[in-house]
Amino acid sequence: MTAGVVESGGRRGWRAAAQDALYGPGGFYRRPGAGPAGHFRTSVHASPLFAGAVARLLCRVDEALGRPAVLDFVDMAAGRGELVTGVLAALPADVAPRVRAYAVELAGRPAGLDHRIEWRAEPPEGITGLLFANEWLDNVPVEVAEVDPSGVPRLVLVRRDGTERLGEPVAGAEAEWLARWWPLGAGEGLRAEIGLPRDRAWASAVGTLARGLAVAVDYAHTATARPPFGTLTAFREGRETTPVPDGSCDITAHVALDACAAACALPGTRLLAQRDALRALGISGARPPLTLASTDPAGYVRALAGAGEAAELTAPGGLGDFGWLVQPVGTAAVRDLFVDVADDEEQ
Repeated sequence: MTAGVVESGGRRGWRAAAQDALYGPGGFYRRPGAGPAGHFRTSVHASPLFAGAVARLLCRVDEALGRPAVLDFVDMAAGRGELVTGVLAALPADVAPRVRAYAVELAGRPAGLDHRIEWRAEPPEGITGLLFANEWLDNVPVEVAEVDPSGVPRLVLVRRDGTERLGEPVAGAEAEWLARWWPLGAGEGLRAEIGLPRDRAWASAVGTLARGLAVAVDYAHTATARPPFGTLTAFREGRETTPVPDGSCDITAHVALDACAAACALPGTRLLAQRDALRALGISGARPPLTLASTDPAGYVRALAGAGEAAELTAPGGLGDFGWLVQPVGTAAVRDLFVDVADDEEQ
């Protein structure tokens, strides 16, 4: 069955179903209102410390590139512009005037957004600076495969109400991707998300960079620890729920970031855990010294609150386990931005 073709009974592959549910007319990400923040909490929403860390990364890229006359910052899957707004607010006075900021999002531009931010459906070409994709790739729809009783991986077909059944065997480029990146074995019921569309989407985004750094941050896994039954799920109004492709919920699945990295193999590519990347950017979660409580009680309370937010951003079992795919483009100067951070082998 060709992707997007509806079979009798209204079932089709998860990729086409999720594409319509998320991005079609009236889809989850097309609706006006609170946007994703009304349904789930990302690192951006957890604390302004995250935007501050991204701003520091942009400054480091700026230095590595020799302080270009125009420094681009591209926020992929910008939601309502929370990250790009926070980054602009956190930039030092000697950098901010040179920054050209872009928010890439399919939904309409929010009212009252900073006039310095250009709102686009696609990233601009020829970027010099930082392209940052926070929780974008997990919402690039993919096919789901499941092993049938005979040990054959088949496409999972789904109706609008979420009812599934198995379709034809996985074939062609999708079968090749599974064999290379997520071999399922013969156990009945084993599942995988076929990440080929994400590989292509990431390679296309990285291709817009002339010089600089591309970073993808997401729920992630690598070949050493693929989940045996996949990760397809959904979120609605702050709670995880059953994925139903009717436009009422966010449909998401963790990202095979190692496959995305290989899709545009570049010297200096790194895969890091978020806790390590953020610590390299100055977020530690360390509690302030108790002596501060007596000398500056208000400052101690502020520092304690900041430490709590930092701890959430770096927490094992939570946001700290997110993967960071870091890829320098067009220059060796940005390759050492995370040189002291060990690559993550256990995503």
